[in-house]
Amino acid sequence: MAEVAPDRHAHRGTIYVEDARVLSQESHPGRQYVLRLQAPLCASRATAGCFAHVAVDPAIPMRRPLSIMRADAQEGWIEILYKVMGEGLSHLASRKAGDVVNLLGPIGQGFTPHAEKPLALLIGGGVGIPPMVYLAEVLRDRAVEGFRPFVIMGSEIPFPFRARPSRILVPGMPDGVIASMPLLEDWGVPSRLTSKSSFAGCHDGFVTDLARSWLAQLEPAALAQVEIFSCGPTPMLRAVAALASQFGVACQVSLEEFMACAVGGCAGCVVEVHTSKGPAMKRVCVDGPVFDAYSVFRSKT
Repeated sequence: MAEVAPDRHAHRGTIYVEDARVLSQESHPGRQYVLRLQAPLCASRATAGCFAHVAVDPAIPMRRPLSIMRADAQEGWIEILYKVMGEGLSHLASRKAGDVVNLLGPIGQGFTPHAEKPLALLIGGGVGIPPMVYLAEVLRDRAVEGFRPFVIMGSEIPFPFRARPSRILVPGMPDGVIASMPLLEDWGVPSRLTSKSSFAGCHDGFVTDLARSWLAQLEPAALAQVEIFSCGPTPMLRAVAALASQFGVACQVSLEEFMACAVGGCAGCVVEVHTSKGPAMKRVCVDGPVFDAYSVFRSKT
């Protein structure tokens, strides 16, 4: 039977244009903000790993692609964590409860957890933290299927939350590495933090250091049930893919690329991906942003 060609326009009809009302906006150290928007259309189809293309100000034509950190389809809201970099996001940071923000979303192909690999290692760095929070919540809600997520987060600026000592034991962690994200802790999802900025309770090093320590203590049978999910800067993702290859585990990565239209029209965010038919150029916005790590970093692992 001939292979069926993928539908290039499968994303059409699933991306909404929406005037979202600001419910709240919290500021955190490092010019980081958590924005909650009443966006029922976007929330109804959002998945862990997708993003919204947000209009930051009526006078600025270019939107900003921002990862969705949480979404509640029943209550119709989404949350976005972002760091102010440049004039556009400075405008977005000035929005207050009751203001209206136009957005396109949800956009992109999210993470795909597999029940046969329930030991999920989630690794987020910097602006790659939000999708990991979203995925952790999804896997928590699917605990009946056996999913047991462990989250590692890294940041060189203060984390957008007040870290607290974890009460959840995680095998393989170095002594003194006890800082966790309170939200995940409350969900019963273990987490550990890394930084080279000497934050209390954090590992002084890279996210891959903790990931390697955790993977190394697993027995072969448990290792066969591991899948890694990661989002962050490209050098970090390349290192995560190499680590996954070293331990022979599955790995999905969410790529970060500059985007103009963010809906697949301009092809400004294409990356080379290895497929069964050879190299192909894929659009990070709608073909991704999540890809199999080995298809992206095959020649570099």
